[in-house]
Amino acid sequence: MKFTQYNLGYCKGGEIIEVTLKGSAANVRLMDSSNFNNFKSGRQHRYAGGLIKRSPYRVQVPRAGNWYITVDMAGLKGTVRSSIRQVQGALPSANQSPLSSVPSLVREPAPSIDSEDKDFDVFISHASEDKDDVVRPLAHSLKNGGLSVWYDEFELSIGDSLRRQIDKGVSKSRFGVVVFSKHFLSKGWTNYELDGIVTKSVGGEQIILPIWHEITKKEIIDFSPSLADRLARSTSTHTVEEIADEIVNLIKK
Repeated sequence: MKFTQYNLGYCKGGEIIEVTLKGSAANVRLMDSSNFNNFKSGRQHRYAGGLIKRSPYRVQVPRAGNWYITVDMAGLKGTVRSSIRQVQGALPSANQSPLSSVPSLVREPAPSIDSEDKDFDVFISHASEDKDDVVRPLAHSLKNGGLSVWYDEFELSIGDSLRRQIDKGVSKSRFGVVVFSKHFLSKGWTNYELDGIVTKSVGGEQIILPIWHEITKKEIIDFSPSLADRLARSTSTHTVEEIADEIVNLIKK
């Protein structure tokens, strides 16, 4: 596979790289040295970024280290030219305080709700377009961490009533993990799920744990100002495994 690479050298966590594309949409990946080597060798790798259709595109370096940007046209038609530059400042990001530092995230459910009656620890609300990059690995990591997880690929079967199963999952879960993305904000079913999660959260029956994926704080504010101020994790600053581990540790406490 042909690709253009940019060796960023040593970068501090929080630095922002702006990628400008001219021509077609392209795949843009920000990777550390280890994952870049895996990418070149055709092995499984992790990265920040994805299919970029609008330029310029800004991506935040998650942590200090040696980093690379690649631009490729795998699975796409057309041609593209690219350039990069470092941008001063930082992207608006999710609150990065430890989850356990927020009292509302470690409180017991409301007295009228017996946690022993809960069928699920976590309900995952998401858009189907985000399954491969975020949701599926997150669901399996949470399940492997010992949590009972309502995730559609675990719970839904052919012939099930989608609305009834979603209502059951929302109503019988202690925590609602919401993967916010551009796809999530534009879909009807995800907004239906979110309405149920927010309703239970306001009543003290459920706790919302937001995850931001390829979305800015401004976009969240435009969608719902109240949700933008909630403690969240972003896939631009944390890996899926890191987010899953923190959720598992929080819930098991």
